[in-house]
Amino acid sequence: MSEPAAPPQRASVLFPMPLPEPFDYAVPEGVRVTPGDHVLAPLGKRSAPGVVWAVGPDDGSRTLKTLDDLRGGPPLSEPMREFIDWAARYLVEPPGVVLRAVLRSPGALKPSPTETLYHPTGQVLARLTPARRAVLDAVEQGPASAAELGRRAGVSASVVKGLAEAGGLRAEEAPVDPPFEAPDPYKEGIDLNPVQAEAAATLRRLVAAGGFQAALLDGVTGSGKTEVYFEAIAELMRREPEAQILVLLPEIALTQAVTKRFKDRFGVEPALWHSGLADKERRRTWREVASGRAKIVAGARSSIFLPFTHLRGVVVDEEHDPTYKQDENLTYNARDLAVARAKLQGAVCVLASATPSLESLVNAEAGRYVHVVLPSRAGGAVLPDIELLDLRESPPEKGEWLSPPLHKAVAETLARGEQAMLYLNRRGFAPLVLCKACGHKMKSPEADRWLVEHRYTGRLVCHVTGFSMPKPKACPECGEPDSLIGVGPGVERVAEEARQRFPDARVEVFSSDTAQNGDDVRSIVSRMEAGEIDILVGTQIAAKGHNFPHLTLVGVVDADLGLAGGDLRAGERTYQTLVQAAGRAGRADRPGRAILQTWNPEHEALQALANGDRDGFLAAERMMREMLGLPPFGRLAALIVSGPDPSHLDEACQAIARAAPVSDGVQVFGPAEAPLGVVRGRWRRRFLVQAPRNVDVSAFMRAWMGRMKPPSAVRVVLDIEPYSFL
Repeated sequence: MSEPAAPPQRASVLFPMPLPEPFDYAVPEGVRVTPGDHVLAPLGKRSAPGVVWAVGPDDGSRTLKTLDDLRGGPPLSEPMREFIDWAARYLVEPPGVVLRAVLRSPGALKPSPTETLYHPTGQVLARLTPARRAVLDAVEQGPASAAELGRRAGVSASVVKGLAEAGGLRAEEAPVDPPFEAPDPYKEGIDLNPVQAEAAATLRRLVAAGGFQAALLDGVTGSGKTEVYFEAIAELMRREPEAQILVLLPEIALTQAVTKRFKDRFGVEPALWHSGLADKERRRTWREVASGRAKIVAGARSSIFLPFTHLRGVVVDEEHDPTYKQDENLTYNARDLAVARAKLQGAVCVLASATPSLESLVNAEAGRYVHVVLPSRAGGAVLPDIELLDLRESPPEKGEWLSPPLHKAVAETLARGEQAMLYLNRRGFAPLVLCKACGHKMKSPEADRWLVEHRYTGRLVCHVTGFSMPKPKACPECGEPDSLIGVGPGVERVAEEARQRFPDARVEVFSSDTAQNGDDVRSIVSRMEAGEIDILVGTQIAAKGHNFPHLTLVGVVDADLGLAGGDLRAGERTYQTLVQAAGRAGRADRPGRAILQTWNPEHEALQALANGDRDGFLAAERMMREMLGLPPFGRLAALIVSGPDPSHLDEACQAIARAAPVSDGVQVFGPAEAPLGVVRGRWRRRFLVQAPRNVDVSAFMRAWMGRMKPPSAVRVVLDIEPYSFL
């Protein structure tokens, strides 16, 4: 007796595009699909890739299109799909937009391509030619393709293949994207001091407790936070061999620096994920993460969307860092999503920082996070002395940016054979270029921003839109030749002054302009560590996470940068940045010193920094935020509305304002002209929504978005918990 036919099935498919919900399709007879499978399905006049979100019986009440094909590859796990749905609700985005952030490497769904590698056989061949002998010497470095062995030996690939035919080499097919080597959680780490050991024991207890646990690892710069959270990672892997761990890092530069420390601790490098990777490397990491074989991943903010199958640990290093916030396309804060994802997947989450965000500190005080404190530097090193240098009393000489006391301190440092760093978080040579004849300021044609002069390339650049042009020979306004001059300092200008003042010193700039990829970063960091650079002039990329043992002086060129404007976190952010910059000094057995040039030494953030009074500063910051109902004691959301015509944009904004729901305690401010008023030819307006902590601001914004109907030329971008107010 034949078995009854399986009932018809219906599959709901989510596409990685801004569609409101999954679409239903009939499953072909004899085909079995499960939630999480990657499929091709008809969408309009084409076949589009998507993911099965749900499967159920097809009762025949509707005529459904049929799935085209299964794509293969590891399915998205149920916790991964739950995270996508949660993130979509929280960020008020269609779930397909979040799915698009997950499916960043389509080629990873296919098995790795293979290549032929040649291995030595050990067979002794008579009458070896010099070319064949060179190949056998080359293969001792490790198996390789014919082309690679030929390159090593300085011969053609045909010589390699001929040697294989003669029996001297053995050909073997191997994947182009091999699995990552498994880390060794039993490998001994460095000896921890008693405070570090106690902190590590606390994290191991959280791991042993199982399920979702969150901790704030609060340690001064150089206190050994990385080695402490390494102990939590090792404990996770010892208890659960299938565990996967994600370590989020705020900068690609830190990804390069941390890789060696991972290898020292676990015997292998972590899998990497960031925008600087080639497509092949991203494909490999995505495939290995989705298959569960990549055990430790170190990545930038977008790695929070990698399709882990057994995620058991999440570390957010430098958790306070604003670069975790993405403000373009999908707007999100990777730190906040990391905590949410750990909770959804029952994982341990460790937030580490020398200057934790007020949000995380309040969560720790409330008992939502375990507060683990490392109050002193490791190995006997001490925190640097921090001095506020009042520029009103010791101004730089005309045309210079470094004051005489800072010049003197640099000279004394170099005389002792030590290194100095001059910190200024401003790229290029000059932030403003104007005509000394008519006063015309060079502005971006695509944004309401000044063009920044880059002396090394001879170009003027807009750092908002990426617009770039050669520096004109004459003023475009009045035509006066050779009249355009740079005003104000960037790191290139500070480096030029350092070279003039210290002609025998080796001066180098460390910014995203001079370190555009991992090799550039590694080169600068290794030369700094080896003492081959005397004065490093750097932006924010130089102030995070690096350990320069011979660096004893940090000079902050403009400590006031970042204090101005309407950013509610301006004081906190300035304090955090300067602590990180000053913390580069005195990391080994030599005492460090930090000199902060400022026109406003009375500012509470700078005073707290000089006096080592973090708690006092944060108490004042907390009081102000609590009184005003600002995060973390209230909720914020922003709408950024843009359009090509300012008058039509204002009309649309008035209609959007009228569509706002009325809700107790929720205040809607705006529309107001954005500080960054025009970008790429589009005028911009902003709304700000403020609500009490117990209000679901995402639900409020979802309701508002559903009630507005802006014209097609008007674009509306929503930002939950904004960090930028431009």
